Amino acid sequence: MNTTQTPSRVSRPLIGVLYMCGACALFPIMNGFVKLLAATYPPTQIVWFRIVVHLVLVAIVFTPRLGLDLFRTRRIGLQFASSVAMLLSTLFFFSAVKYVGVAEAIAVSFVAPLAVVFLAWPMLGERITPLRIIAVVIGFGGVLVVIRPGSSVFQWASVLLLGSALCYALYQIIIRRLAGADHPATSIFYSVLLGAILLSAFMPFVWKGPENWGDLGLLLSLGALGGLGHYCVAKALTFASANLIAPLNYTQMIGSVIVGYLLFAEVPDLYTWLGTALIVGAGLVVTVQAARARRHP
Repeated sequence: MNTTQTPSRVSRPLIGVLYMCGACALFPIMNGFVKLLAATYPPTQIVWFRIVVHLVLVAIVFTPRLGLDLFRTRRIGLQFASSVAMLLSTLFFFSAVKYVGVAEAIAVSFVAPLAVVFLAWPMLGERITPLRIIAVVIGFGGVLVVIRPGSSVFQWASVLLLGSALCYALYQIIIRRLAGADHPATSIFYSVLLGAILLSAFMPFVWKGPENWGDLGLLLSLGALGGLGHYCVAKALTFASANLIAPLNYTQMIGSVIVGYLLFAEVPDLYTWLGTALIVGAGLVVTVQAARARRHP
């Protein structure tokens, strides 16, 4: 029997905001490093470093605190399903970011919370209102503005980015179903376990040795940045409500623009900003309505 308790909530909104801002600063840096590495190394190898280092760090940090409870789960099927969804989301994103700007990639990924709203209806039985349906449609319209089907900007990488967002939405739905069944750290561990096993078996066929110490450092940093970012999100939610934290996720666009400009001299065009505004606006509408629904059920 798993006797480990879920960490208790403490209301300190400012600390929660600071943790979330830290996460939103780390993720664009990780994405920039991925784009740098993608010019030299296969995406499967980059993803392998990302999830294996993440897996090892989670085990090192939480095993002394939780012991064997870290590995105990009541819903092994759902845990492995979440791992598949996370693997596909990461693989799609890392494969695409080589061919598109960092800001454009993160803009398309913002559609994931809207996809959660739509998928939560059939999968979780959560009520969906006409306003939320309109917001989802507007959000997906924003994605079309960013990737512009029919133009030179639209390419298979744009489809991969959308697939990554949808897989991440599915991952979030599964994590919601796991809430209360397993400790959050257990879910974080299993979210990358199956992917690490599958890609480790595949590595001998695609492995390319790091060309220098700098590349090795960047490859190892992916798991550290990603793992620390997810830890900051989890900590943020222990200090502040999801309604306060969720909109801060969109500040990743600021970091993505900075990283894209500094590393690759990328400047988002007008269509990217317009599409991002539609996606973010739709996401904020959904967040505000969800907050009101909880206050006035």
